[in-house]
Amino acid sequence: MIIARVSILLALLTVTPPAAAQEIVTLATREGVTQSFLLVTPKQDKPSAAAILFPGGNGSIRLRTENGEIKFGGGNFLVRSRLSFVDGGVAVAVVDAPSDESRGMDDRFRLGDKHAADIAAVIAELKKRFDNAPVFLVGTSRGSISAAATGAALGGSVSGVALTSTVFLGARSGPGLSGFDYGKISAPVLLVHHVEDSCVVTPYREARNLAESRR
Repeated sequence: MIIARVSILLALLTVTPPAAAQEIVTLATREGVTQSFLLVTPKQDKPSAAAILFPGGNGSIRLRTENGEIKFGGGNFLVRSRLSFVDGGVAVAVVDAPSDESRGMDDRFRLGDKHAADIAAVIAELKKRFDNAPVFLVGTSRGSISAAATGAALGGSVSGVALTSTVFLGARSGPGLSGFDYGKISAPVLLVHHVEDSCVVTPYREARNLAESRR
């Protein structure tokens, strides 16, 4: 039994780490403002596409370098899932809150022109790096507000939008996507939602109704 456990431990210790490279990219976007994102790319193959991931909450992952190591808040669902995209040959940009919203973004900022300008710069950088590869926007929870709003604002530069656990309804924290015109998103939209989602601002029925209305 001891030999078996030692063998298992050795196997775990010798597992090849994910074939991915990561770096922090910081862009000057608006006057006096920078937008940073964590860029994760496959080491071996050229990415077939790029995905911009919008975490939930206030969108701040505190992306930084400490003692030569990249650090960030990795608890969000999308942030944890980043290597799944890379394993599929997709480059990933996990966006942080911009420098003028370092404490985090509220719903109105996510819906506004300033945020769209920042993400337009991120898209341009990804297309430059990856030979004009298609760029997809993926948001979860409050990040779905960013994905939907910037997807609508940036038109043809976006190849698709994926909304997971979408904040369909408003609350004390902001309007969410209540009243948002999804018809303004010219790219295909993928809705991913749990049938038993119990959050009051992300009800499954809204995802179902939206999907049926766009058929």
